[in-house]
Amino acid sequence: MSLKPSVESEIKKAMLAKDKDRLRALRAIKSLILLEETKGGSKGEITSEDEMKLLTKAAKQRKDSADIYKQQNREDLYAVEMAELEIINEFLPKQLTDDELEAALKKIISEVGADGPKDMGKVMGAATKELAGKADGKAISQKVKALLG
Repeated sequence: MSLKPSVESEIKKAMLAKDKDRLRALRAIKSLILLEETKGGSKGEITSEDEMKLLTKAAKQRKDSADIYKQQNREDLYAVEMAELEIINEFLPKQLTDDELEAALKKIISEVGADGPKDMGKVMGAATKELAGKADGKAISQKVKALLG
């Protein structure tokens, strides 16, 4: 099942349950999907890869906003962002643990034949494709630096 029908189904459930917070987050996801579908030059359909990119971007935005609100002691806004992030994460694949990420990156490093920091670009290119949606780009970059350095 693609993302759009499952989000629409969850929206209906949230409406019936009168869950305003969940409904707000689900509508934000649906809005992102609709914007992507109607973007100039688009055929009206988006791939599952595009859906993952949208969700990953939305999750990152919520996390960054939550961090800022936390620093500014705005617990009310922080709670809203974290609640939305939790709902967005329901639609994303399970995130890799630190150990799983390291194992996956070691495998990629051996596949591309990287042998030092100069090969970081090759490793990052392969890693971001293979681990899309499963790990944050910043975490991947830090771990690759540590493994190659």
